[in-house]
Amino acid sequence: MPDDPSASNAAPETHASRRRFLKAAGAVAASAAAATVGSTVGCAPSTSRDGEGKATREEVPQALPTRTLDRRTLDAVGDVVLPSTIGSAGRAQAVEAFVTWVDEYDPVAEEMHGYGYADVRYLPPDPAPGWQSQLIGLDLLAQRMRQRSLAECDAAQRLEVLTAALATVDAQRLPAPLGAPHVALALLSHWANSPGAWDLALEATVAPNTCRQLDGIDAKPRRAFGGTA
Repeated sequence: MPDDPSASNAAPETHASRRRFLKAAGAVAASAAAATVGSTVGCAPSTSRDGEGKATREEVPQALPTRTLDRRTLDAVGDVVLPSTIGSAGRAQAVEAFVTWVDEYDPVAEEMHGYGYADVRYLPPDPAPGWQSQLIGLDLLAQRMRQRSLAECDAAQRLEVLTAALATVDAQRLPAPLGAPHVALALLSHWANSPGAWDLALEATVAPNTCRQLDGIDAKPRRAFGGTA
């Protein structure tokens, strides 16, 4: 019984509006939850126990593998595989460029049409989840071998861990980044294809694959990294 009977009689429309609002809000919330589950997580079978203690299987949410690379471990990898000639700032810049490239990579996107073929070709699937798993593996290996994370190891210990991890990797030549079987090789390959790597190799500032002014294009390239050009 309401305290003020006149209130229930005077506001039937308000109650009806509230019911419609709650009903609509519930439908929106259910739709949003379904969309979230469908877009970010999958379902995987899981074992549980019923009332008699017997194992049963049920569907439980399982997060998809992350494609965000562990930057701390990746920096430690870069300190080993990237050349010391470019210095710590150059290695940090190379790692940053690699992370940016991975973040912006569009898996299975249509390739640029090249000369000599007319069929449509597509890029490989996303390598980031596998590379992140390898970074986790490197950190675990460092824990096993040196009882500390790879980032906490000194230079000699990091080299020891990377050498052990890459001992079973089949790579006779430096592959393209997308074809690299290990994240350490992918990082090195990505840097090796950069304008800075070309400048270092030629000991001159040629900066390939960059936009430059036409003025002075006939001039001799400037010296770089102590070169003689």
